[in-house]
Amino acid sequence: MEHVYFPISGVVSMLHVLEDGESAEAAVTGREGMIGLSLFLGGGTTTGRAVVYCPGHAYRLPAEVMKSELTRGSGLPDGILRFTQAFLTQMGQTGVCNRHHSIQQRLCRCLLLRLDRLSSDELQITQEQLAGILGVRRESVTEAAGNLRKTGVIAYRRGRIAVLDRPQLEQKVCECYRVVAGEYNRLLAHPGAAQRQPHRGRHVETHP
Repeated sequence: MEHVYFPISGVVSMLHVLEDGESAEAAVTGREGMIGLSLFLGGGTTTGRAVVYCPGHAYRLPAEVMKSELTRGSGLPDGILRFTQAFLTQMGQTGVCNRHHSIQQRLCRCLLLRLDRLSSDELQITQEQLAGILGVRRESVTEAAGNLRKTGVIAYRRGRIAVLDRPQLEQKVCECYRVVAGEYNRLLAHPGAAQRQPHRGRHVETHP
């Protein structure tokens, strides 16, 4: 990895892809975090793939500058450590959720995690992409999304999903969303923890 990225808008999906092309999402990251934790942890490489489904902007920082900043004794490592703990919580909870909860509950979790990182109630994402994120067939996503639409929770047209009733969406989601959201609020609400001022970073636009 040659760069780390600090999103300021949009949502990035951290996917793991098998040899046959099947995939599943491990976690999502937005303006609260970063892409490239393996550089901070010392590995320098990753087996996952970062995919932008909800477009936005990010600051790009060269890996060598990031490593230099980590040795300066600033508040940067503390903020990244807090984010790392929250991120690992999300990954672990996602694994449990994928094993034990229904596709509709998992779809609700997927939508809510993205809404938390966007300033809009509308998501730019297709049902085919959602199937890859959840690791299920597209037909299963179509059925689950159809049930949510019938009850007035969402509306969708090709490539876009609008959340019409968030309180009802939160009632239909499994406990995993509340666990993850609670940890993110607890760990990243610390004053200054979410402030990111990369040195010599380059502002770039991220697209699907």
